[in-house]
This record gives sequence, C-alpha cells and structure tokens, in this order.
Amino acid sequence: MSSVLSVSQLTRQIRSLLEGQIGDVSVEGEISNHRLQSSGHQYFTLKDEGAQISCVLFRGASARMQTPLRDGMQVQLFGELTVYEQRGNYQIIVRSVQPKGQGSLQARFEALKQKLAAEGLFENHWKKPIPKFPRVVALVTSPTGAAIRDMLNILTRRAPWLRVLVFPVRVQGQGAEQEIARAIDLLNQEVAGLPRPDTIVVGRGGGSLEDLWNFNEEVVARSIFASTIPVISAVGHEIDFTIADFVADMRAPTPSAAAELLAPDTAELQRHFDAMEKSMTHRMRATLEHHERVLELTGKGALRREPERLLRDAVQSVDDVESTYHRAQELYWRSLDDRMVQHHRSLEKYHPQRVLTEAAHRVALLQQHLGASMRQRIEQRAQKVLAMRKLLKSMGPDSVLSRGFSMTTDATGKVIEDASKLRTGDMMITRLAKGKVASVVTTNK
Repeated sequence: MSSVLSVSQLTRQIRSLLEGQIGDVSVEGEISNHRLQSSGHQYFTLKDEGAQISCVLFRGASARMQTPLRDGMQVQLFGELTVYEQRGNYQIIVRSVQPKGQGSLQARFEALKQKLAAEGLFENHWKKPIPKFPRVVALVTSPTGAAIRDMLNILTRRAPWLRVLVFPVRVQGQGAEQEIARAIDLLNQEVAGLPRPDTIVVGRGGGSLEDLWNFNEEVVARSIFASTIPVISAVGHEIDFTIADFVADMRAPTPSAAAELLAPDTAELQRHFDAMEKSMTHRMRATLEHHERVLELTGKGALRREPERLLRDAVQSVDDVESTYHRAQELYWRSLDDRMVQHHRSLEKYHPQRVLTEAAHRVALLQQHLGASMRQRIEQRAQKVLAMRKLLKSMGPDSVLSRGFSMTTDATGKVIEDASKLRTGDMMITRLAKGKVASVVTTNK
C-alpha cells in the first residue's frame, strides 16, 4: 500500500515531473486577459481554439521585448513549464516572446474598420454637432456597472437641471450588440411618455479586447451612423479604441469624460453670465459717452434741446434693456430652482426608506394572508383526519367484535382460517368483544 502524501508533497512531485520530462517549451497562441502589474511583471493567458494556459513574464525578460503585449496578439513564446504550488496551477515562465501577427479578433477589427472606412462612415462631414447645453441625455449602458454610477454622479452634480434617461442593455457577451443597436434605434423613435433626447451616450467601462468586442460589431456601427440624434461613444479607457468610436459623432476617452463634456459646470456658467454682463455694461457706457461727446459739439437752441431728448430716451432705453436682462436671468435661475424641486420630489418618491416601508407593509399583509391560509389548511386537514378515524373505527376489528363476532388465533397470534390445519393439543386463543378465552383442541373433524 502506497504512503499517504500531503497536498504539498503531491504538488512538488507533479512539478518535478513536468519540469523534468517536459521542461522548456515553445508554444504559439493568442494572448488574452493580459495584466501588467506595478512591479513590471506581466500575467496573461495563451489560448487557441481548444485550450488555454497561464503565462508569467517577469520584469527582467519583459525589458528585452520591443513590442508591448496586448490582448488579441498572436505570439510565439519560449519558456519553462512548471507548477505554481500555492494554487496548484501549471503555467509557463516566459523567457522570450515573438509576435506572430494579429490575433483573430484584431484581424476582424481591422477588416471591419477598412470596410466601413471605404463606405465613408468615418467621414467628418457626416458627424453631427453635440449640443452645448442639452436638456435630455440618454445613456445606453449596463445598469449595474461602474460607468453608469460615474456618469450619473457627474451629471447630477454639474447639471442638476438635466434630464437623464437610462436605457439598460448588456454590454458584454453573446447578443449584447443586438441590444445596443436596438436601444439606439428606439431612442430615435417617438416613444409615448418619454422625452426625445438631445444626445445619446453609448459606452461601458474598460476591459480586454474580448470584453469590448460588442462595440466592434457592424450592427452597432450602422445603428450609430443611422441615428439622427448625436451619439457620443465612451467605451473603455483612453487607450481603448472601438469601431463605435470611429462612427460616433464624438469619442470620449472614458464614460466620466463623456459626462463632463455634456454637463457644463454651474459655477462656470455663472462666471460666463457675469462676464457677459460686464461686457454689455462696458459697451453701453461707451455708447453713452460717444453720444455725449456728439451732443457737446451740437449747436445751441432747438438743435441742442433735441439731442438732449434723444439722449434721455437712449438712457431710458438702456435701463429698460438692463432690467429685461436681469429679469430674464432671474427667471432662468428660478426655472432651475423649480426643476431642482421637481427632481427632489421625484427622488423622495423613490427614496430607499419609503420603498422599504412600502415593501415592509406588503410583507406584513402577505404574512397575515399566509397565516390565515395555513390555519385554514390545518383545520381542513384536522377535520379530514377526524373523519378518517371515525371510518377506521367503524371498519376496524373492535367494531366487528362488538356485533357478536369473534376472532381465533393460534399461540403465535396467527389467525386460524382453516380447522383442518389444527392438530389435537394445539392451543387456541379466541378474542371476544370483551376479553379472551384460551382453549385446547381435543378433536378435529
């Protein structure tokens, strides 16, 4: 019988076996899930159509490379096959990497990019201007990702008057591109009860080439191009580029950057208005000073009195314009305050405490209903059991014996059905309605 090994001992034997019998290997495949650590070490998966293996490229070997590694790259590498004992995973310690060419996904990306560019979908003259002060913005993204939280935080903080429509879609996995394209198409239609957005933002957070691939599908590109509403593509990080970025009317390096482009800062707007007010005041004063100099050169008498009247009218007109400007500014800020109040009321309606209170009330009603239903079921079952007991009692042996019948068994308690099977001297026990009688067989006929 072989000795019992610990997990560590078994793992070391596997490592020795792999390193001794296989050792150095040359392998080619496609890089996926590439990760560069702050230490300079690189971790990635090398895969083909049927399998994958973990790889580690330490900083020393990485420094000798001229081409940086990335997801989708087809490479040929040389290294040592070993086992990472702490996880029990076999892996390749990479010593050198030679680019083999673009991976299949990267090749598809370039092919579609060339096709759409040839059709003119990337031309600047097709791109629509993004509204500087939009009123309604639609976000086509995952409702649970970090991207939606970042965009909503920025939009509500910088532009509280802005109405935001969230169109939830999957942004990764098979079929996600169809959901994204359908969302863009629906937002371009008149939907009852929903305002028409001024701008559409299509995006998600960062990831590998595979994670972002749905934004490289042709159906998404053509929906963005066909949109009559300006579309901002905000996919991944600043270094990530997708087909959607080239077709969209504007590319934002990140979802957060897209939100900042859409929502001008309130303080910046106030500074802009203040600068406009100063400019208007300066121009009005310059105009008045010019007219005053003209009047000084005008002759006396009626000719002098007429310019004075014109000057008074001009001054009064300027005052009216200034008052109109201040009223318009006051109405604008009052409108913003009203919108803030409306948004606050809407938030109160869906406040978590209120939602939880209503949910607790529904749970209490359901508990009451469940308790009543269970009591009714128990009562019905009790009545059924009582009826069965009565039926069992009426059909049982005690009931039969009470009607004058008896039951005879042998000494072991087995019921005697055939007298011919009895022998002289056998013991019999006869059970009556009340009591038992023991007897011995003397004759058997």
